[in-house]
Amino acid sequence: MDRSKGGEHDGSITRGSDFLQLDPADAPPGGLADWLAGRLRDAVADGRLPVGARLPATRVLAAELRVSRGAVTEAYQRLADEGHLAGRGRAGTIVVAAPLTPAPPTRPPHGTTRTTGEASVPPPNPAPFPPWPGADVFDVLRDQPARIDLSPGLPDLAAFPRAAWQRAERTVLRDLPAAGLGYGDPRGTPALRLAVAAWLARYRGIRTDPADIVIVAGTAQALGLITRVLARDGIDRIAVEDPGSLGVRQHLAHWGMGTPPVPVDTAGIRVDRLRATGAPAVLLTPAHQFPTGAVLGGDRRRDLTRWAAEGGLVIEDDYDAEHRYDRPPVPALRSLLTDRAYYAGSVSKLLAPALRIGWILPPPRHLDALVAEKRFADLGNAALPQLVLAELMNSGEMERTLRLLRRRHRRRRDTMIEAIAAHLPAAAVHGAAAGLHLTVTFPGRLPDGLHDTDLAAAALELGVKTHPLSWHAQRPHPPGLVLGYAAAPTSAIPDAIADLARALHHLTTGTGRRGGHQAATARAANNSASHRSR
Repeated sequence: MDRSKGGEHDGSITRGSDFLQLDPADAPPGGLADWLAGRLRDAVADGRLPVGARLPATRVLAAELRVSRGAVTEAYQRLADEGHLAGRGRAGTIVVAAPLTPAPPTRPPHGTTRTTGEASVPPPNPAPFPPWPGADVFDVLRDQPARIDLSPGLPDLAAFPRAAWQRAERTVLRDLPAAGLGYGDPRGTPALRLAVAAWLARYRGIRTDPADIVIVAGTAQALGLITRVLARDGIDRIAVEDPGSLGVRQHLAHWGMGTPPVPVDTAGIRVDRLRATGAPAVLLTPAHQFPTGAVLGGDRRRDLTRWAAEGGLVIEDDYDAEHRYDRPPVPALRSLLTDRAYYAGSVSKLLAPALRIGWILPPPRHLDALVAEKRFADLGNAALPQLVLAELMNSGEMERTLRLLRRRHRRRRDTMIEAIAAHLPAAAVHGAAAGLHLTVTFPGRLPDGLHDTDLAAAALELGVKTHPLSWHAQRPHPPGLVLGYAAAPTSAIPDAIADLARALHHLTTGTGRRGGHQAATARAANNSASHRSR
């Protein structure tokens, strides 16, 4: 057979590269370097090669294109002369600047459109504190710039054990067999389930078989999986604490669950009022109730145990359990209610929410159904982060990190309490014994027609971001704010509380806010100058 005139499958070697889908056959005769420089320039301009992107080595790209290395070097040099590329030694050739061309259209912000009729208009800024927050309210609020962020729910992200994580990652990759990179058990890696079982036994009083633990992508996924399992049993309502987490209610509602509110007082959820709802299940944060900080008391625990024995189902969100400052954390409810409780925990408040690693311990009768839901949700969490986390737990690094965080968080809590006493003496402080936030209420302090959403908005104008308490309440409740302190530098907390007091003063007296904004700006400038002088 004559192969010299074969088609595209004639056995000849293909010229071209996966990089930018470059095909030198598109280049005009004698213009290879010009063509390649143009293709690279276009890719930098339209964002396919963003600033910081690394280009292939000239010899590698020349080999893939089956062209002379000199042509590739010349193309790179032209863009370097134009200021778009720069050599970084062993780091390679890096994109350092984009051409001054119009930027491609971007996705409009949440809930906005780009055009009205025939004329294009800039999208309005979404209101960060609507009285009736929508599903994207936390995304909108996170996008708002702030000088000091006191949003609840964040640990001290600067304390993430980066060096220990890197060491654990190297250990895992060194010892991981090739088979460990394949598909695994949807319940999670055996190593992490074993480490979590040991952690729960040491710190939460739960004795369990690792085979009964399901690793999930944080508490958010845990709620989705649990609601789908319960829906199979005909459950369409899960009672929730009130006040209680807005985010939790949003997730439950997304999966079709009603959320009848049950009042919370200083001893935790009112079990008598839970009975009155007739709900077959309840979701609790008993170790440190969000947002009031109440710990479920002994009498309430016994009453809740009786309610569960009568057929009720408990979903225990072990929120903030490890962050206890005055005494050891109370044991988890799951240790008392093996057959009638789901237990959900995560490392979002221990290490970082971005890890998206948590766990569920379901009642034995629901385990198979929960694993099935997890299997069809995603086939299981990514294995490598699980193995790294297991290494941190087994090495003792998690305990060391927790001890460090407790010291830091206690200092920041104490600083916030002192600042509130100095600047907001009439405010009532709740939840100081544990957790990563305080709740303050202002009984009778806001004029008629104003709400804590107005106070949160006024604070944001002064550069301080927080949550209005009303977001987290379904029933009428005194106005207040939920103030996270764990992620804020200790030195910034007194200024933040002073600005909250200024915002409250402006609202209660009806004075303008500009003076406060100028004062905050001046103080920030003075602080910056003082820092430079050191």
